[in-house]
Amino acid sequence: MAEPQSTKLSAGLVIMMSIATGVAVASNYYAQPLLHTIAARFGISNGSAGLIVTVAQLGYALGLMLLVPLADILERKKMIVVMTLLSACGLVITATAQSMIFVLIGTALTGLFSVVSQVLVPFAATLAAPHERGKVVGHVMTGLLLGILLARTVAGYLSALGGWQTVYWFGAVLMIIVAIVLGRALPRHHQSQSLSYPRLLTSILALFVAEPVLRIRALLGAIIFAVFSVLWTSISFLLAAAPFNYSDGTIGLFGLVGAAGAMAASHAGRLADRGKAGLSTTIGLALLLLSWLPLVFAKSSLLGLIIGILVLDLMVQAVHVTNLSVINHLHPDSRNRLTAGYMTCYFIGGACGSLLSTAMYGYAGWFGVSMTGAGLSAAGLLIWWLIGPKDQPAAAA
Repeated sequence: MAEPQSTKLSAGLVIMMSIATGVAVASNYYAQPLLHTIAARFGISNGSAGLIVTVAQLGYALGLMLLVPLADILERKKMIVVMTLLSACGLVITATAQSMIFVLIGTALTGLFSVVSQVLVPFAATLAAPHERGKVVGHVMTGLLLGILLARTVAGYLSALGGWQTVYWFGAVLMIIVAIVLGRALPRHHQSQSLSYPRLLTSILALFVAEPVLRIRALLGAIIFAVFSVLWTSISFLLAAAPFNYSDGTIGLFGLVGAAGAMAASHAGRLADRGKAGLSTTIGLALLLLSWLPLVFAKSSLLGLIIGILVLDLMVQAVHVTNLSVINHLHPDSRNRLTAGYMTCYFIGGACGSLLSTAMYGYAGWFGVSMTGAGLSAAGLLIWWLIGPKDQPAAAA
């Protein structure tokens, strides 16, 4: 199908969309360095507190499946602004929560509507010129992963300054500001699709059936984000306990380590543009597995933990950006549905990784978490080795 004509996408607009994407997705991750604090506040176990992360990711997956495809039939600018404001409402509910149930309700609402970040990504791809699409997607996705990682740093320090609920007030205000800025700066864009909502959702399943590229990339996405969640869900438990005994603010600093790795991965989109998507994926999955070698010794080696975080976050981002660059070449008129299908699998993988992480930490401590992450990484590399070369479309091979 012919590529729709792209609109001139300025560097300033790319930066703004990257920031907005990061702010939106960050709202799902403020809780991660605070899980032990929230557990103590409501008198629950660490495993029960870990449900916050799982609910956030399941809410996000539901939003990806039910809301993101609407961007293929609705005017995108208005949709983006409304979803941003509704996500802010979820943060306010969490900020005012007096019981764990309201924390989970607010978290679910925030997760559901913070999928606005996944409307922004294909919107940026649509506005970009075809020869720059991978680079633009890489920049916006770097903003997304930086939001995930820096959320931990911001949350840790705000919690130390004013309590854990201060974090959610801050996030709500930030989302409102983002909604105002996007409402003023984004161009109006309405895709020429006449599908009904049920047919729109059904068409996502049809894309999975028709496109082996989408299937393998969605499976790899689920695995890499499960690995990412295995690490980051339990890391606050590790660092809050002996021998570290770190505060929320210090735990949050480890998000900066991951952010450094995320920023280094922005070149993955350029490799995809040059036809090196397969190479980028192979290197990324191999190094993702190797990242668990220093991580397994994290309890006795802070340097090993830092090296492992850097490598793991870099490789997760590199494979993720490559995945998105590849699927964005498939059907220009279905980018939101392709993104919805891929990202739904991605966040279901993340939710499963969070559940596995808290369960394994309770059962076998950090060693169990490390073995789980390494096992998932090995599975991803094996799957890619067996069927990966068959997944390359002509535009990205």
